[in-house]
Amino acid sequence: MQLNTTTNQTIALAGIAQAAALAQQLAISGQAEQEAMQASVTSILKVDAEDVLDVYSGLAGVRLGLSELSTQLTGNRIANPEQARYAASMVFLEKQLSNQPALLKKISQGIDNAQAQSEHFGVLHENIFANLGDLYHSTVSTLQPRIMINGEQEYLNRNDIVNKIRTVLLAGIRSAMLWRQCGGSRWKFLLFRKKIQVEIQQLLTQLS
Repeated sequence: MQLNTTTNQTIALAGIAQAAALAQQLAISGQAEQEAMQASVTSILKVDAEDVLDVYSGLAGVRLGLSELSTQLTGNRIANPEQARYAASMVFLEKQLSNQPALLKKISQGIDNAQAQSEHFGVLHENIFANLGDLYHSTVSTLQPRIMINGEQEYLNRNDIVNKIRTVLLAGIRSAMLWRQCGGSRWKFLLFRKKIQVEIQQLLTQLS
């Protein structure tokens, strides 16, 4: 399986964009798109995926991410600076994390536990969010700079919402790892922006 393709890189980028969008939705409204949420949480648990699309349970799994990415890359100004900041932070933290074998081992063990839980409770159960949220807090949150999420205090003060936000950020880290594994990099994103935009539109056309 060839990982280093524009299609795979675009799908992984959409995974990052989707995580950023979900984090923002949760922080502002306490709600998130369920189909996207399901696909993003599942992407954390799929450690032995057959290919990049399988990580997200098919192209429909990153529909929200592709749509958000398309909006962000259209025009000369960033449409949603907050989401862009979350996405950039996830990519930066994943790079730091790749040099922390002890934290990676802890995350791997935590994901194994969450996989076992999901078979019993289902992917979107509160226990899964609590487990993965705590895993993010004890690993990724120990790295600097921490991702500061802006939103409504009534939601940011709720443990269940905080766990969901941390879980989708962990999904974003997973997608950032995939982006790097597929040959993605900052310079590639800047140099091949137009190519990525074309790929996004082709993928969205497949979904319409």
